[in-house]
Amino acid sequence: ADGVEAVARGHAYDALGTFGGCDKTLPGMMMAMVRLNLPAVFTYGGAALPGRLRGRDVTVLDTYEAVGGVYAGTVTRKELDLLEHVCLPGLGACPGQFSANTMAMVSEALGLALPGSATMPAVDPARGAQAREAGRVAMEILKKGGPLPRQLVTRKSLENACAAVAATGGSTNAGLHIPAIAHEAGIRFSLDDLARVAKRTPTLADLKPGGRYLAKDLHEIGGVYAVLKELLKRGALHGDCLTIFGTSLESELKAHPGADGRVIPQKPISETGGIVVLKGNLAPEGALLKVAGLKSLHFEGGARVFDSEEACVEVVRKRSYKPGEVLVIRYEGPRGGPGMREMLGVTALLYGQGVGEKVALVTDGRFSGATRGMMVGYVSPEAGRGGPLGLVRDGDRILIDAGKGVLSLLVPAGELKKRKAKIPRRFLSGVLEKYAAQVGSAFHGAVTHSGPRT
Repeated sequence: ADGVEAVARGHAYDALGTFGGCDKTLPGMMMAMVRLNLPAVFTYGGAALPGRLRGRDVTVLDTYEAVGGVYAGTVTRKELDLLEHVCLPGLGACPGQFSANTMAMVSEALGLALPGSATMPAVDPARGAQAREAGRVAMEILKKGGPLPRQLVTRKSLENACAAVAATGGSTNAGLHIPAIAHEAGIRFSLDDLARVAKRTPTLADLKPGGRYLAKDLHEIGGVYAVLKELLKRGALHGDCLTIFGTSLESELKAHPGADGRVIPQKPISETGGIVVLKGNLAPEGALLKVAGLKSLHFEGGARVFDSEEACVEVVRKRSYKPGEVLVIRYEGPRGGPGMREMLGVTALLYGQGVGEKVALVTDGRFSGATRGMMVGYVSPEAGRGGPLGLVRDGDRILIDAGKGVLSLLVPAGELKKRKAKIPRRFLSGVLEKYAAQVGSAFHGAVTHSGPRT
């Protein structure tokens, strides 16, 4: 976002066409669009097609989890090698409802992108025409004087974006990115707002990693607008929000299909969304858990504490943990990391070893959208900021209750008062030191500046 702002202001651009290919580039571009508030259209680079192995679709996630299977002895090295060669047959982002496709869906829900752009595969020949149309629309917005990004990004449209994420079992990273985009518009939006929307939103689409289908399957039955139309029909969407054409979302949805009965079943998969915000004495501000696909919403176990991701990975590789434990990875939050690394490596290892719900993981770092299982992330305030995660010791009992929205350290308050966290000293280069000094809590999107006031 900073880079786009510097270029656009340095060259005094009149309008923008922005492109994002995977994960963090998407919210980065949307943040820049809202910050600059110039006529602009966002275009997603698209997801890869899945590979095929023995008659089934396979993705990068299958390969990650197969690594854990090799360590567990349930997958052979030959099988892993075969997966590595077929799981990504062409260019594009991961094809499930992981971070990139989740944020592409957000771009359409906010009105910052052309309808149909979020789910179109990267290799689709229509992508060239779509990019040209994005440029034409950007110039049309310049000519008409709107709608500008801050007219599109409102509290209502942000709630629509949260509803789309919840209804599709999307990436927990949306809990960081949506508040950060809101921040650029001067709107205070937090994990609490996401939780409120997710609680009232049914899970409608059967998408991986919690479900069965991929972005290409959703594209074939109408794309993001098929999800939004179902949400509108169920009273879970603000239809009066603007689209990029300046029309109402409700009017645009009239011509689009809704549930197909397969990718989007006629009945909701569950009555609440696929993401839950947890709170308690271990996460006073909040933490995130993806519940889509989980068999149980309750877990309690003794803590096994690690002060870095690498230390935990080493133990997981050796299978030196026990079922029933809660693995705690701390000092990996925005300030502690610094930068909040993604834990897909360790979570996929656990799932591949067959213990995705037999052990739990709690971290102030974040996850990939491909992460599944009893994995709690984005714990705020983080240990590096003095949060209670820094007080946990090996053997402490931790309770995770997604049904009640609770994440608790079962240690008496008097004992916790006696404990003092030891924050490891990490030697940083200049830019990382500046970032660590400025970055805020994940609860509000890990932003680094004050933002506009509205």
